[in-house]
Amino acid sequence: MKVALVQFKEAGKKYYFSYGDLNIEAKDLVVVETSRGIEIGKVYLFKEIEESDLTSELKPIIRKATDEDIQEDQYNQSLELGIIEKAKILAIQNELEIKVLGAEYTLDRKRLLIYFESENRVDFRNLVRDLSEIYHTRIELRQIGPRDAAKMIGGIGPCGLILCCTTFIGEFDAVSIKMAKNQNIALNPQKISGVCGKLLCCIKYEDDVYTELKALLPDVREKVKTEKGDANVVEINIIGQKVKVKYEEDGGLEWLPVSGIKRE
Repeated sequence: MKVALVQFKEAGKKYYFSYGDLNIEAKDLVVVETSRGIEIGKVYLFKEIEESDLTSELKPIIRKATDEDIQEDQYNQSLELGIIEKAKILAIQNELEIKVLGAEYTLDRKRLLIYFESENRVDFRNLVRDLSEIYHTRIELRQIGPRDAAKMIGGIGPCGLILCCTTFIGEFDAVSIKMAKNQNIALNPQKISGVCGKLLCCIKYEDDVYTELKALLPDVREKVKTEKGDANVVEINIIGQKVKVKYEEDGGLEWLPVSGIKRE
């Protein structure tokens, strides 16, 4: 069956929806029903999948977004900053140690989601009650982790570019110290951590390239043969595909391309 992938935020996660006989194209804005309620998303692409691969029944795209739908969505977004500020004030009044980060209405404003970050579990029932009295809709407070918080707030990474999570990473993958070691990165927490305090996401999506290139190189301390005689590898340059060798005969050091050595 043919389905549409719909994205609700720039660099956000994509979800499958059925669309039946609707005449829609990529990049069209559509109205869909999600687990949160009625929302507007953008058609990312179309895909053919087997029904047997589905783990649950797909929700349908209700309609192509009208001008009224788009205006309503823009109006909802214009309210969000005020909601965030009000939620911050009420959190302080309720003596909650939380950082309110964002707010989102569903298209029909039947549900208001407020995102916050906290180092501890929080009893926010009183805050929900206070917000409900003001906005007269269903309130849902959602605690998010530091990586999602960084994605929501945005910022500049240690590379000097806008954070990857706010520009193109839709879903976070697990990043491990093993990947950093595989790339010969100095294991300095300040060097390998992003603004969220977690390991840099770029370590993950560069790891496959490093693994492929590293397979072509000898290991450090491995014995190799060169035109000048036997030597031991003392350092490797993965991206440059070079190795630094120490000759057994005179102890001299030299950088050689991987094509200039033979492994035993």
